[in-house]
Amino acid sequence: MSTPQAAGSIAQAAPAKGALTVGLVQINNSFSGQNYLPYSVALLQTYVQKFASEPQRYRFLAPLYKRVRIADAVEALKDADIVGFSTYVWNGRISLEIARRLKALKPGIVVIFGGPHVPDQPEAFMRDHPQIDLAVHNEGERTFLKLLETFHDRASWETIPGISMVKPDGTFVRTKNIDRVRDLDEIPSPFLEGVFDEIMAANQEESWIGLWETNRGCPFRCTFCDWGSATAAKVTKFGEERLFREVDWFAEKKIEYIFCCDANFGIQKRDVDIANYVADIKKQTGYPVALSVQNTKNATERAYETQKILSDAGLNKGVALSMQSVDMPTLEAIKRDNISLGTYMELQRRFTRDKVETYSDLILGLPGETYESFVKGVDQLMENGQHNRIQFNNLSILPNAEMGDPAYQAKYGMITVESKIINIHGERVELDDDVPEVQDLVIATAATPLDDWRRTRIFCWMTALLHIDKLFQIPLILAHGISGISYRDMIEAFMAANPKRFPMIAEINAFFEGEARSIQKGGSEYVFSKEYLNIFWPADEYIFVKLTAEGKFDAFYQEAGELLTDTVRARSSGLPIEVVEEAIRLNHALVHQPFARADVKVKLNYDLLDYWNKVRGGEPALLRKTPLVVEVDRTSKPYDDFQKWCREIVWWGNKKGAYLYSPRAVEITPELAGHY
Repeated sequence: MSTPQAAGSIAQAAPAKGALTVGLVQINNSFSGQNYLPYSVALLQTYVQKFASEPQRYRFLAPLYKRVRIADAVEALKDADIVGFSTYVWNGRISLEIARRLKALKPGIVVIFGGPHVPDQPEAFMRDHPQIDLAVHNEGERTFLKLLETFHDRASWETIPGISMVKPDGTFVRTKNIDRVRDLDEIPSPFLEGVFDEIMAANQEESWIGLWETNRGCPFRCTFCDWGSATAAKVTKFGEERLFREVDWFAEKKIEYIFCCDANFGIQKRDVDIANYVADIKKQTGYPVALSVQNTKNATERAYETQKILSDAGLNKGVALSMQSVDMPTLEAIKRDNISLGTYMELQRRFTRDKVETYSDLILGLPGETYESFVKGVDQLMENGQHNRIQFNNLSILPNAEMGDPAYQAKYGMITVESKIINIHGERVELDDDVPEVQDLVIATAATPLDDWRRTRIFCWMTALLHIDKLFQIPLILAHGISGISYRDMIEAFMAANPKRFPMIAEINAFFEGEARSIQKGGSEYVFSKEYLNIFWPADEYIFVKLTAEGKFDAFYQEAGELLTDTVRARSSGLPIEVVEEAIRLNHALVHQPFARADVKVKLNYDLLDYWNKVRGGEPALLRKTPLVVEVDRTSKPYDDFQKWCREIVWWGNKKGAYLYSPRAVEITPELAGHY
């Protein structure tokens, strides 16, 4: 196993006379004032500084790492001789515009594009964007060094593996991809080599997020993803000692959040040791606060063990179980049928039993998926115990995924629309000199026509509002468990609410319908609200906030309660209606509201809290008839600032649906009867 060099051992030396000035650009989105360290371009720099024949020939400018005015970006890069851009969906258009203006200002500057956003079949892309001199495909460290070392012999560039270019005579060149790096420790660590020291010292006000790789590659070839296709389905690894020292670096630099870039954390046996090491360092130092990983797909036991370690250490907010679909024909269409659905279901049950919160990902608009199969899948997940969070993601097309092939899209009748990329809970920050990033969003397929796509999208929002946000979860769980009414039947009853009897719920349905139509016309995936934090909200959360802001929350509960009891009466004779009514009253009392002036006590004839908690915890549950009082503390931590309530309860509680107060149940014994 190779050992990393000492920190700072290849720090940038004083440039030699006639040195090349190199600019690097890796623009990432900012989240709540936090910015990612530009890891991808830092790898390029460390590789050049270690392996160049004369490292002092290269002077690296400070990398651009976040969105700024395009004019300011050009000003920062104009002294460069060569500029390398690391591109993906979140920075493709701004990178192209920066490059265009650089070329206009300084025609002799050399512009190189790399990253997953560069098409594998790039001729049309290169001809459409003449500001790009050269594109690099797949791993870029070795190729970037070769380009710098042969900078003054550009005729030789067309022989370098893994590049595309349009020659001055108009001829297009695309060379064979370079072999992947098999021993990843060949690539120096930008953390340990001190490459980030200068940028961190110059931007001390920043709160940094670390991007971290423990391996590269993905053995799966899901058609909506460009990971497996880019890495030939093989996984290569960085050395363990190097990774442990990088964790030490994160702790030393007080990096709170780390995003692990591995496609399948837990796929390697050693990932258990890595998880344990991060947990131990957090226990010793308090850092990192969180480590976000993409779970391995099939290794049930290791996936469970690694995620349990991270959860016990408080390093994750919940375990992601990214199923995408539970319909076998759909999984076959997206080449995900070799990923065991049973693995996900078993993990969900085990984590639930161990009180580890999970959330499941489903994608709308996958080829082969129908409204019926999608809704059936949602019902199955909830039946299996997913009561914490289901993330309903709209399908977008990545350029190098198999799904990006027009023939594939034609086969499945996929209809797309160009849509701005908007971050959930993102602020509307509009620079006076910027270009928005866009995506190709799937809004219908042969299996899910336009009307059915809207209906599916509405079902997702209604499921989130009632069940996942927990506004109506207790009565839904009770009605399902006691009478056998399916979750989907109850949710669809809300979608079909009679406007005359239930005008408020009908208004919510109309709002959801309008938002779905707007998305199909290229509108935002989220609802912008200037009055509620000036951010983009998921439609379900926006409705929760709006009902509260307009003083309609109690009226909503009145309507929703009547609709659910009507549904139960119509479909089941085995469940006493008073039990449903008690569950509705209890859930209503538990929903967190601002400006609460008094605590609440809810008298019950059934132990609904015990039943609800056991169902959510994956335990056998029996509804026990016993008089009790549920005490709800609404005043010890009051929210008299509506905007603060929006931020801390609705937004920050998004992942865990933390919209409920913590109740205390008191059983009414004969001795206590007089007190209540």
